[in-house]
Amino acid sequence: MDTESCNHKPVYFGVVNINIDERTIGSVDVWRCAICKKRFCEEKQLGIEELADLVGMPKIDPDAKWGVSVCKLQQGKYKWKLVRLKESGEIKHECLDENVIPLKVQDFKIEDDNHWSFLIDDHVNKAVEI
Repeated sequence: MDTESCNHKPVYFGVVNINIDERTIGSVDVWRCAICKKRFCEEKQLGIEELADLVGMPKIDPDAKWGVSVCKLQQGKYKWKLVRLKESGEIKHECLDENVIPLKVQDFKIEDDNHWSFLIDDHVNKAVEI
């Protein structure tokens, strides 16, 4: 059951470009509801033809924020992913050899030696070097 009272009217808000060595390898499109100002994000990995996991305007819990997780162990285009980060807890990450591992989240950031994250809200209409 959907508990949201807003009948969202998403409008394009901006983009976060994901770069390696100043070359864009993907982006996150940011949309914002014209009524309630809630933000929605779509991941676009360049060179990947499959559809994203989520099509349309993906939902996010009210206590979560949109972020990007970055894996220092992987190379190239698969090393980043759009994620929902909560203030604390864990997220699941598909790491090398397709093993799913839990990553600790504190203050909306991944805390791990081989992984890091940033919040979309802090980088709208900017490029982030990974």
